[in-house]
Amino acid sequence: MYIDALRPWGRFQQYTENESTTVKIITVNPREKLSVQRHKNRDELWIALDGGLITHLNGEQRVLHKGAECYIPRNSIHSIENELRQPARFLEIAFGHFDEDDIERLEDKYGRA
Repeated sequence: MYIDALRPWGRFQQYTENESTTVKIITVNPREKLSVQRHKNRDELWIALDGGLITHLNGEQRVLHKGAECYIPRNSIHSIENELRQPARFLEIAFGHFDEDDIERLEDKYGRA
């Protein structure tokens, strides 16, 4: 569920309500990349807290500027990398059953695939 509501004082964006979610802030070190992966039991929404992040989703690449969002449906092949020389963060909201064992790594520069 997503709500973008205008108010006299500005606006609010609501991403979840009464749903099973897991929320993380993930920091990607300079010039590093998360594994190419997919999940069977959850969808994810990524919101860039800093610029310089590049998403890879089902073969398409997109630069995320601060505040930009990327929705990752379950079973999608995805990754994210930081092209900058300083750390970059994003907020991850996972919808559905969250379990680190649900990560299927297809490619990983750290030998975890």
